[in-house]
Amino acid sequence: MGRKSNKKTRNNKFGGNKPDSGSLSRRILQFLDSNYGSEFNSKQIIKRLEIRDAISKDGVEPILSRLVEAGSVSKTARNYYSSNQDPDFILGTVDYVNPRFAFIVREEDPNSLGDILVKEADLKQALDGDKVRVMVYPVKGKTGRTEGKVLEVIKRNRDEFVGRVEISPRFAFVVPDFKKMHKDIFVHRGDLKGAEHNEKVIVKLTEWRDGDKNPTGEVIRVLGKAGLHEVEIHSIMAEFGLPFEYPEAPEKEANAISDKITAKDIKARKDFRGVATFTIDPADAKDFDDAISYRELENGNLEVGVHIADVTHYVKPNTALEKEAYERATSVYLVDRTIPMLPERLSNGLCSLRPNEDKLTFACVFELDREANVKKHWIGRTIIHSDRRFAYEEAQENIDTQSGDFFEELTLLNTLAKKVRQKRFNHGAVNFETVEVKFKLDEDGKPLGLFIKERKDIHKLIEEFMLLANKYVAEFVFNKGKGKDTFVYRTHDSPDMERLETFSGFAKRFGHQVDIGAEGKISAALNKLMEEIQGKPEQNVLEQLAIRSMAKAKYTTEPKGHFGLAFAHYSHFTSPIRRYPDMMAHRLLEHYLEGGKSPDAEPWEQKCVHSSEREKRAADAERASIKYKQVEFMSLAEVKDYDGIVSGVTEWGVFVEITETKCEGMIRVQDITDDYYEFDQKNMRLIGSKNKKMITLGDKVMVRVVNTDIDRRTIDLEFASNDENKPRKRALR
Repeated sequence: MGRKSNKKTRNNKFGGNKPDSGSLSRRILQFLDSNYGSEFNSKQIIKRLEIRDAISKDGVEPILSRLVEAGSVSKTARNYYSSNQDPDFILGTVDYVNPRFAFIVREEDPNSLGDILVKEADLKQALDGDKVRVMVYPVKGKTGRTEGKVLEVIKRNRDEFVGRVEISPRFAFVVPDFKKMHKDIFVHRGDLKGAEHNEKVIVKLTEWRDGDKNPTGEVIRVLGKAGLHEVEIHSIMAEFGLPFEYPEAPEKEANAISDKITAKDIKARKDFRGVATFTIDPADAKDFDDAISYRELENGNLEVGVHIADVTHYVKPNTALEKEAYERATSVYLVDRTIPMLPERLSNGLCSLRPNEDKLTFACVFELDREANVKKHWIGRTIIHSDRRFAYEEAQENIDTQSGDFFEELTLLNTLAKKVRQKRFNHGAVNFETVEVKFKLDEDGKPLGLFIKERKDIHKLIEEFMLLANKYVAEFVFNKGKGKDTFVYRTHDSPDMERLETFSGFAKRFGHQVDIGAEGKISAALNKLMEEIQGKPEQNVLEQLAIRSMAKAKYTTEPKGHFGLAFAHYSHFTSPIRRYPDMMAHRLLEHYLEGGKSPDAEPWEQKCVHSSEREKRAADAERASIKYKQVEFMSLAEVKDYDGIVSGVTEWGVFVEITETKCEGMIRVQDITDDYYEFDQKNMRLIGSKNKKMITLGDKVMVRVVNTDIDRRTIDLEFASNDENKPRKRALR
C-alpha cells in the first residue's frame, strides 16, 4: 500500500489527491479557445498541456465529451476537437515592433480596445504599416494581452526598401535600413542592377511565396557606397518615400505662369504697397511666405497686417501642379536640404514675398490698441511691396541695439507680440519650447559642429502674429456658418489624464512637482514645469516626454478646438508655399468671401487625413536625418566619458541622452555586467536581482560611446567607470 501510494504521489502533480476536474476543464477550454481554428486529438491536448499523471490523463476524454455536449467544443468524425467560440474579426495596421511579434492597431476605437499581439509565425508575411484583416482569439494569451492572427494582407504599406547589399558567390541579400523591417530581402545576382558589395540600394519586393522565410526583390536604384553623406541622405529620402526630383509636367506648368500683375488683379485687392512692410525669416531661407505690414492710425491704434503669399492665385485645381502639391502635401526639411512642395519657380520666385517687388497676398489685418487688444480685423486679398528682407538675427540685433532699419516698428511690434503671448498663456495655452539641434557641415556634409538653436524674441514675434492670423481666419469661417460650413481646422485634443499622471510621475524623478489636479489646471502646471527646466540637463528629455503625453495635432474638417494653444478654433493659413492644408484653407476662405455655399465635407476630410499622414512622414524623415548626423558626429567626437541622463528604460536596454551633444544612445541590458537586471515596467526602471541597484528614468549617469552604426542610425553606449577606459569600436560604414 505504501509503495503504491508513494508512486501516485511521485506521478501525480496534484500530490496524490484527485485532480480538480473543473480546473482541468478550464485549462482544456482555454487551450482550444486560444488556438482557435486548429484541431487537436486528446493525445495532442495532453502533450501540449503537459499533463503527466495518469488520473488527469484519463480525465481528458470525459471532460472533452462534456464540453462537446455543452456546445463549447466541436468534435470531428476523426475524434479531433476544436473551439466553438466565435472570434472577432477586425481590420487594423501592423506595428512590427521586433522580430518575434507585432501589434495590430485597430482601425476602429484604436485607444479604447487595445492593440492585438500577433506572433511572427501568425503574421502571414505582413510587414510594418500594412493594412490587415485579423482574427482575434476569444481568450487572452499567456502574456495577458489580446492575441490573434493575420488572415489576409489587404494593402501593403510599402514594397520598396533601402538597404545595404551583401553579396556572396551564389546569391545576394539586401539588409534593410528600416528598423521595423525584420527580414533581409533575397536578390538574384542577375537582379542587382550593377550594385556592388556594401553599396546602398533601393530594392523592390517582387515575390514572397508561402513557406519562404525571406521575400525576394530586385534592385531598382543604386545609391552608392554606404557611409557617404549624399548616399545616406538619399537613403533616408528613399526610406520615407520622398521624391528625388520634381516631375516634368508640373515644372512645365510652373515655368509657363506669367509673372505679370494685371490691373484687374490689383483692382480686386486692397493696396498696401504704400505701407511699411517687411519679411523676417531664417538667414538661408528663399521661400518668404509671410510679411508684416505696420502703421499707426489716426485714432492712436496700431494696424498690423499679416500678409501671406497668394499661392492659389497661381496653382489652379485639376492641374499637374496642384496634383503634385497635394501628393507631397508639405515641404520636408532635412539637415542639408529642402524637398519643396512647390517647384522653385513658385516657391522661391513668383510666390515668394521678395523685397522691392509687388506681390499678391491673402491677408488678415488687425487694428490693435496699445495693450494688444484686437479692436477690429479684416480678411481679404491684398497687394504688397516688401521694403526689407530681414534675417532673424538681423532684426533681433536692431531691437537690441535700438538702431538700424525699422528698429522702432520692430520694437513696438515686439512689445505687442509679448502682450498677445501673455494673453494666450493667461487663457490656458501651453508653453512648449522644444530643443532644436542644428549642425555645421563642411562641403562634403561632414558635421564639424553641433549647436542648439536659440529661440529669441524675434522668433516669438513672428510666431504670435501668425498664430493670431490662423485663429481669426478659423473663427471667421466658423462664426459665419455657425460651425456648419466646411473648413480645414488644425485641432489638438485634450490630453488623456492617465497619461498625464504617468508623465507627472516621471517629472518627479527629476525632482519636479507637476500638480496636474483638475483638467483646468493642466496648462498652468505644465507651464510652471517648462519654466523650471529651462537650461537644465533634463530640459530636452522632459519636453519630449511632455509632448508624447499629449494628443497629436491633426487636420480635420471637424470644428474642434486646439488644447495646446487654448483656441476654440484654429487653422493653418500662413504657410501655403510649404503646406497643402494652408492652400486648402485659402481656397475655402476665398469661396466663402465670395458668398459661396458650403461644399461637401467628405472630399476635404480625405485631403485632411492625407495631409496629416504626409506631415508625419516629413517629421519622421527630418528626425532620421538629424539622428544620422548625430551618429556620425559621435563617431568622430573625442573619446571620453560623457555626462548623460536616462531618457528611457525598456526590457532590452537603457536609453541615455548625452547632455553635451543632445545625442541619444542605448546601453543594452546584456552589456550591464555587474548584475542580472529585471525590468519593472510599471515604474520604468531596471532592478538588479542581487545588488538591488535601480536604473531609473531621470538618473544622471556617466557613459562612454562603444559603437556607432550609421546604417541603423544607432549609438551604443556603456556605463563609464573611473578605473577603466575601454577603446571605442566604430562601425561607420
